[in-house]
Amino acid sequence: MMGLSAPSRLVLRPFRGPSDFPGMAEVANASFDADGVLARRTPEDLARDYAAFTQCDPYQDAVMAELDGELVGYGRCWRFTQADGLTLHSQIGFVPGRWRGRGIGRLLQGWIEQRHHTVAALQPGGPHVHHAYVQQGEDARARLLQARSYAPMRYFFEMLQTQLHAVPDFPMPEGLELRPVLPEHYRAIWDAHHTAFEDHWGMVPPLPRDYDTWLESLIFQPARWQVAWNGEEVAGQVRTYINEDENRHLSRRRGYTEFISVGRRWRGRGLARALIARSLRLLAQEGMSESALVVDGENLTGANRVYEDCGFHTVKRNTIYRKPLVVPEV
Repeated sequence: MMGLSAPSRLVLRPFRGPSDFPGMAEVANASFDADGVLARRTPEDLARDYAAFTQCDPYQDAVMAELDGELVGYGRCWRFTQADGLTLHSQIGFVPGRWRGRGIGRLLQGWIEQRHHTVAALQPGGPHVHHAYVQQGEDARARLLQARSYAPMRYFFEMLQTQLHAVPDFPMPEGLELRPVLPEHYRAIWDAHHTAFEDHWGMVPPLPRDYDTWLESLIFQPARWQVAWNGEEVAGQVRTYINEDENRHLSRRRGYTEFISVGRRWRGRGLARALIARSLRLLAQEGMSESALVVDGENLTGANRVYEDCGFHTVKRNTIYRKPLVVPEV
């Protein structure tokens, strides 16, 4: 445990395991509330997520901030390597509104960046960057990063569709067919999605364990998916899901039209619109009142226009911040 001077009686300590999850959920939710971010975490969410990590050891990569024994903030870091060899050292941090302005965020950020340097030094050879995804509304966090020389790199838009019963009837392209998703299809669907994203910005190849983690995740809801086939090949997909716990906590009826991909051979034929329209109608049939998705603001496949054609409109702009991470020569 490390004692710190500002504010007095504040200590940073390592993650202790599942006993920390209730306090961490409370801190994260209070931070979301302070920033107007419509999200909610439960101890069960954290337990499930932490058990599935592949590029993060929370006992080494997470830090808790306590003041007089009360958890007043925490941070966590992890890393992943893009297909082009760039290693991104990513991070999150939470401080409730009532504890802000006391230097807690700066101390957490300093710890996170020091940890990034330690990990990067063990991975010589490729370029490294500090990486942070900041949601619209997280203004205090954005100011903290900017003060430490982070710069905006890319913008991602959250889009919302609130007229699920008024979706246009886009036809399926000729020669393609929808099929119910069966267990023997799972691997082909997984592989087709990652192949379709090979030419996208920031593409990160999946690790072997990621497939099994996906099969066990809450967003794995194959009965809701829209998958188009050309013979034995997956031509395109939309992996729709509903987060029931989130809807209950936030008193809303939202589904997600996400994991949208079309193989190169079938692009430009209206397949994405047809699959999205079917996804939205399914959500309406299940009693949802809206659907959300996130899109790269500089997507080169015209996805933004496709989503607008399907009734989505932009409601938030989130930002990726980065700064170089220089690994000293040994």
